[in-house]
Amino acid sequence: MQSNHSPILNGVLRQDFFKLKSRLRSLTKVTDENKKKNIQESITAAIAKSQQLRDKKESNIPAINYPEQLPVSQKKDDIKEAILNNQVVIIAGETGSGKTTQIPKMCLELGRGIEGKIGHTQPRRLAARSVANRLSDELESELGQAVGYKVRFNDQVSEHSYIKLMTDGVLLAELQHDRYLNQYDTLIIDEAHERSLNIDFILGLLKELLPKRPDLKVIITSATIDPERFSKHFFDAPIISVSGRTFPVEVRYRPSEDVSIASELAEKYQDSEQINAIFSAVEELDNEAPGDILLFMNGEREIRDTADALVKRNFRQTEVLPLFARLSAAEQNRIFAPHSKRRIVLATNVAETSLTVSWY
Repeated sequence: MQSNHSPILNGVLRQDFFKLKSRLRSLTKVTDENKKKNIQESITAAIAKSQQLRDKKESNIPAINYPEQLPVSQKKDDIKEAILNNQVVIIAGETGSGKTTQIPKMCLELGRGIEGKIGHTQPRRLAARSVANRLSDELESELGQAVGYKVRFNDQVSEHSYIKLMTDGVLLAELQHDRYLNQYDTLIIDEAHERSLNIDFILGLLKELLPKRPDLKVIITSATIDPERFSKHFFDAPIISVSGRTFPVEVRYRPSEDVSIASELAEKYQDSEQINAIFSAVEELDNEAPGDILLFMNGEREIRDTADALVKRNFRQTEVLPLFARLSAAEQNRIFAPHSKRRIVLATNVAETSLTVSWY
């Protein structure tokens, strides 16, 4: 961070610059020479620490690679050029395009994340944690070092971090005491199409902030749902579209009244019609090629009831995993672990909108 008025502050991190500048200004009001000397030494040490940390971050940028199979990797040159030449960029990417994990790396490759952090918001805590883990793996760094995350009651970000994952609620809370967001030089607002109240507040506040922070880069990522509205909101920002990855899907429709289940099974498990239909579907799939099963359900209670019923049913070589927002981090992270058994995951739409699971 450079300053014509305070050359002593050249080379400090942006997050430290204004605090140190304020301390230097306050120093002129101190009349006691001994006290003034002690304060001066403290400020000088803080400046040196900030400069050293900046130099260390600049020299320790991790190696960056892009998975060739991801569609967003094919557009990385266009995206990087757009980020370089514009303060705001809108990236419309379909599910599976890789935008969530690869765009922060593109920003890092452009030299962002050194003056300040690359802030990356997610609508849910589970997504913030899982993306941070994935990026740490791809950058071959321990979680909390090059990449960290901050959610309610859990802060895994260090002073050495380049990329900081967080919920949009965390960013909104930080705006209350850091209205210029000086700790960031780049912000990625992911899943903006969800248009939650937090996201709408952030988008409105960023529009007001951008003219005051010309150095701040903002990337808005959205599904391909009306990205023109985001562009118009941010002064006709450029839009880059990225295709998604698609896979063949076979649709089988089974009306519940058509589901047949063995009479002894019906007597043993006095469950709802829906659970009996799930039993029937799992048994049908059990006779085909091996693979995991994902069931979308309405909420926590329905998931717990169905999980209990499936566990009692005792399908062979099968593990039943619930997945919803109120689960502990340890229980949620079970779905990312390698496994040998077939898995039946019972999830809310968090599994559709907030994370990608790669099972090996």
